[in-house]
Formats: sequence, C-alpha cells, structure tokens
Amino acid sequence: MADFDLIIRGVRLLQPDFSVLDAAAVCIQKDRIARIEGDPVTAAGLHAKTELDGRRKLAMPGLVDAHTHAAQQLLRGSVTDEMPMIWARILVPFESNLAPEDVYAGARLFCVENLKAGITAFADAGGPHMEAVAQAVVETGLRAAITRSTMDAGDFIPASMKEPVAQAISHTEDLYKAYHNAGDGRVQIWFGLRQLMSATPELVEAVAKRSQELQTGVHIHLAEHLDEVSHCLRNYGKRPAEWLDTFGILTPNLLAAHSVRLSDKEVKLVSERGVNVVHCPRSNLGNHGFSKTPLLMALGANIGLGTDGASGNRLDLFEQMRLLKSAMHARFGIEINDPLVMPALDTLRMATLGGARAMMLGDEIGTLESGKKADIILINLDAPHLSPTAHLPKTIVAAAGPADVSDAIVDGQLLMKDRQLLHLDEAEIRHQAGEALRKVARKAGLPLPIPDL
Repeated sequence: MADFDLIIRGVRLLQPDFSVLDAAAVCIQKDRIARIEGDPVTAAGLHAKTELDGRRKLAMPGLVDAHTHAAQQLLRGSVTDEMPMIWARILVPFESNLAPEDVYAGARLFCVENLKAGITAFADAGGPHMEAVAQAVVETGLRAAITRSTMDAGDFIPASMKEPVAQAISHTEDLYKAYHNAGDGRVQIWFGLRQLMSATPELVEAVAKRSQELQTGVHIHLAEHLDEVSHCLRNYGKRPAEWLDTFGILTPNLLAAHSVRLSDKEVKLVSERGVNVVHCPRSNLGNHGFSKTPLLMALGANIGLGTDGASGNRLDLFEQMRLLKSAMHARFGIEINDPLVMPALDTLRMATLGGARAMMLGDEIGTLESGKKADIILINLDAPHLSPTAHLPKTIVAAAGPADVSDAIVDGQLLMKDRQLLHLDEAEIRHQAGEALRKVARKAGLPLPIPDL
C-alpha cells in the first residue's frame, strides 16, 4: 500500500539554511510536503503511487516572480532599443487593443515559459482582461497573486483604460468573487494601483480601504522613475512613499515593485511599515537606475525579485539574481572595498522566500519543509557548469539557468518531467500566441512583423 502520492528519491535537497541534504527522499501527500527523509535506509521502506528519480539533481523551492505582467507576454522584443516614451508609444496602444482571447493566449504562453524557467508562483501587477490570466493559471497549474490594473487619471492614459473609482473597485471585486482561491486555492486576487501618476487620491484611498476589508494584498509600481517623484512633489508636497503613508496603505500587505527612487528617509519608512519591496534588476538597470538594496536589507525589509514581464526580458530569475548581485557590487561595494555588499545566498533567498513573503505566502511556500506546500523544482546537476562544485547553492546563483530546470511540481502536482510538460501542448500554445500577436499588431497599428512559427 502506498504511503504517499509522490516520492522524489535520492535527490540532493536545498534546506532553509541553504545547507544541502544529500540522497534525500521528499514525500508528497496531496498538495503538501509530508516528510523529508535523510536516511537512505529508512527512505527505502517508504512507498508512493508515483516515484521520481532525483539522483544527480537538486530539489529546491520553486522560484517566485514577485512582479510581472502576463498581458505583456506578446510584446517580447518590441520595446528593446526603443526611445522614450515606450509606455505611451507602444505599451498603451498594445494593451488598449487586447481582447480577452488575446490575453488568454499570451498568458498560457507566459505560464509555459514560467514552468520551464522554474518559476512556480508569480505576482501579476495587472493589465486588461485579468480574468483571462486567472483562467490560464487555473488551467496550467501555477500559483499566482493577480491584480487588475486600475487607473483613473493621467493625460497619457487613453480614456478607454481609465475608470471611475467606484467602477474600478467594483470590477476588482467581481474578479475577486470569480477567481479568489480558484484552482484549489492557487489563485489569489489582489487590488492594484498601476502607478501614482495615474491614480487620484480618491482611488488610492478606496483601494487601501477595500483591500484591508477583504484582507488581501495591494500591488503597486512604487518609486519606479523620477517623473513619479516629481509628480508627487508637485501635486502633494511629498515623495511617493511618504504620500502613500497618509492613506495607511504602507503595510505588510503592500507589494511595492521596483522601489529604486526611494530617498533614504523613504527606505526607512517602508522598512518600518513592513512593506514588501520587489526589485526587477534588468528592467531597473535599463531604465531607472540602482536600487538601495543594501540599506533596505540593513533595515530588515523583506525583498523579492521580479522579471517585470517578457516585453524586455526573458522570464529568468537566475539572471535577476546575478544582475542584482553585480549591480550592488558595482554601485555600493567597489567604492568601499566591500565584496560582500550583496551576498549570493541573499539573492537566492529573495528569489524564493522573499518573493513568497511578498505574496503573503511565506508560511506556505519559499522553502522546502514538512507541512509546506509542495512547490518544488529539480535542477539537473549533470552539467559542466554546475558540477563538480565545492559550494552548490552559490553555484546555482552564479551559473544555473532555466535550461537546467528538469522537473517542476506545483501544489503537489508534477507538471514538468525531464523538461517535458505533462499536461500542456507547448507547440499549440505557441502557435495560438503567434496568431494573437498578429491580430493585436494589426489592430493597434504597431509595426510588429511576426515570423511563422
């Protein structure tokens, strides 16, 4: 008789303190890790309905992309080397011409790319037709915190993308009723504020109030660029984080994406309030500058990592870890001769437990422990860039990439085995996404030539 639903046998396991347990057996029952057995003799007596060979592999927590945009999946390559304002010239025309079926097609491709990159959970900052993103998550098996992108101000925002405050709240509530806890609890619906330049004080106040009543999160782009700082100073006499604090929205339920233009005073403020800061190094370094990550860390802030979506990136948190480490060393380490200003394992924590906490799921995912959700990825160590090594966790940060992810388990379900998706037709999903891209490009009048797939 089977003791468990699934056992991963003989695997090396990344423990919460970043030590490695050799030849472990990870036992999964339903959606949770039921047991981690480090004794091979004892493990041999355990049985399961399904067994996965973990030899020459590392089991680690699924990566958490704590800031992304599924609705922008079809924009890949279209904003690279483009002059400002990319938002006004490309992103707004593109998003305003998306139909629900286009978002759905792109979101399915987005989920496929995430799985194959070892990203098992993500926080989406919002876009049009987020019910299509939620449905794609339900069907593909990932975990997500999804928001609607709410905007009610800004001359640069077309009227079709703005909505009155009451309508913005009502539409988010509709999404909440339809999809909160969908997919056996894998989908959470949050409130969102796209950015402060496109939100009136009335919208900020309403989002703060209703999110607290429903005890759900708020996802916002905060202190992303200098225009936002100027807008707040000019209109409210306060910097972005200081102004938000007047609404009582700076809480542990707030996920503040980017946060690269915070003053030292604001860094102290968000740290004291327990705000979850999420950096997107590749996006930030290309457009907004250096984050104050070492100061945030010193003040005890929780920090996660995000890709900012596929429009100018690949969905690759391994790359984001390396970029943040190098950027912080270049900006803060070299001038004071501190090579450890951004330790490698701290970036690994940000990409796992830090992101989990930012999604308000730190007690459920982000580390591999008995009783936690079984969101697990396996890294194939049978590769010259990963083994042999004297320090495997640091080598994962320094050298691993999406192609090294061999298997993915979310909520106890094996979704990818030996790089093969078990329940999804990748070729068909790519084809449907290509068709959607052609349609949107024509409708939006954007010069986006699409080669045949």
